[in-house]
Amino acid sequence: MSSIKAKNFITDNFLLQSKEAEILYHEYAKSMPIIDYHNHLSAKDIAENKPIENITKAWLSEDHYKWRGMRANGIEEDYISGEASLKEKFEKWAETVPNTLRNPLFHWTQLELKRYFNIDAILQPNNAPDIYKKANTILENKTPAQLLKDMNVEVVCTTDDPTDDLKYHQQIAKGDFFTKVYPTFRPDELFFIGEEKFSNYIEKLANCVPFKIENYATLLKAIYERIEFFHENGCRLSDYGINGAFSFVTFTEDEVSLIFDKSLKGETLSENDIQKYRSSLLLYLGRKYHQKGWVQQYHLGVIRNNNTRLKELVGADAGCDSIADYPIIEGLSKFLNTLDSDNQLAKTITYNLNPSQNETFITMMGNFNTGGISGKMQWGAAWWFLDQKDGIEKQLNVLSNMGLLSQFIGMLTDSRSFLSFPRHEYFRRILCNIIAEDIKNGLVPNDIEFLGKMIEDICYNNAKNYFNFK
Repeated sequence: MSSIKAKNFITDNFLLQSKEAEILYHEYAKSMPIIDYHNHLSAKDIAENKPIENITKAWLSEDHYKWRGMRANGIEEDYISGEASLKEKFEKWAETVPNTLRNPLFHWTQLELKRYFNIDAILQPNNAPDIYKKANTILENKTPAQLLKDMNVEVVCTTDDPTDDLKYHQQIAKGDFFTKVYPTFRPDELFFIGEEKFSNYIEKLANCVPFKIENYATLLKAIYERIEFFHENGCRLSDYGINGAFSFVTFTEDEVSLIFDKSLKGETLSENDIQKYRSSLLLYLGRKYHQKGWVQQYHLGVIRNNNTRLKELVGADAGCDSIADYPIIEGLSKFLNTLDSDNQLAKTITYNLNPSQNETFITMMGNFNTGGISGKMQWGAAWWFLDQKDGIEKQLNVLSNMGLLSQFIGMLTDSRSFLSFPRHEYFRRILCNIIAEDIKNGLVPNDIEFLGKMIEDICYNNAKNYFNFK
């Protein structure tokens, strides 16, 4: 592809296609603080708060979106996840960017260059050395905490294993940080009963509590101790995101106890055994989340690590995951209904990766909006492969048609990068443009103040009221 000669198209009115959209964004959405309630940022990096120094580290070290784009562009793996130098990797990304046209990577790259480095030029091979030098000069003096503050990020919630000692969260809590950083309890590893790694994880969990895990009862006791520990350290959210269908089957406590005993002895488990154990664990966790006043999140519909060769070369998060078509909704219905029947259903957010299930998810969540809590059951933001313009628009439109857009708790980054927060801006611009189109088409009242208040709520106020942060 030849060089792109135009200046950056990320103008003040990027994605805003009418005067009404411009007013809604600039006067209402733009200045709202960010609550990023689900991401994979490193609490260690925030606590140590050392300058990031290099844009390749900030951009490419763990960004599976960019990795996939580079592979599709024919870049050798050595320049993606391999041993090439940071400068060489950046140059290969610059070579890829012009070829990402119409992919969200093109928008995100230019938004991030503009917001963090005030760079208008479109990244490509002929300007890569200058952009690399300028960005690195700025990053030499920019710590993670400063980058978060620059983007007006009020809260971030990291994703943490139950065995984490949370020492970095404790350091952050004692420090003078503009951004509040809270852990999220993600017990995925507890669900892999029947797999070789399960016994090692149970041993790791046992090392976190002052007693042995000898049976299912002591496993549950250990889990609850870790929930208490996370709660004491500011945690108010849980998460779940394992591969496969979402199943919820009937079980008895005696059955599950025997299944766990078999696992401890190294005996082979049937698929039915595994599903009974997982269903019991899901229910136990859901009840404890309700008891603690937490919000529970479920990320569903992904098939992970499809490329065995790439997984063995790079690791579990190699960037070879994709949209799945597992059966989900029937099991989800049974699970939510069981919790609701005992009045133990916590505030819940579900995220689906398969867009063919959009309507299925929003209508399922609407079944359980009870208890006098506004927006208790959330169908979450467009996730992963869907958090681009088309996916966000579809999510907002389906939510509007079959739920209450006004109660939506808004966007999140789901990112490992400290440079990803313009994604909130991207979402806000799309939201404002959709509402403005409705004004132009006579579908909603031309009342900017009323609509602007709703937009402020979606961008910030709803999330602030929804989560019970300290």
